[in-house]
Amino acid sequence: MEEKDGRAIVTVIGRDRVGIIAGVAGVLAENNVNILDISQTVLQEFFAMIMVVDLKESRVGFRELQALLAAAGEKLGVEVRLQHADVFRYMHRI
Repeated sequence: MEEKDGRAIVTVIGRDRVGIIAGVAGVLAENNVNILDISQTVLQEFFAMIMVVDLKESRVGFRELQALLAAAGEKLGVEVRLQHADVFRYMHRI
């Protein structure tokens, strides 16, 4: 089930450390996924980031990209999730 407009949401949560943004963005760039918007913050020692990405030109399928991002998160010591934008909207609406 690909997004009609190709957008998805990447969320990253964990303890702050050097290289989190570079690690996640590197996986996206290696797979030709464009970052459309990004917001990140550090609350005390905790890191949180959300990205809106464009999957239209991705070199890999959605599930493979999910697995690649999860593996990168494990190496970085953070949790990385990829969700279709419509699923994210539905789960987080009021």
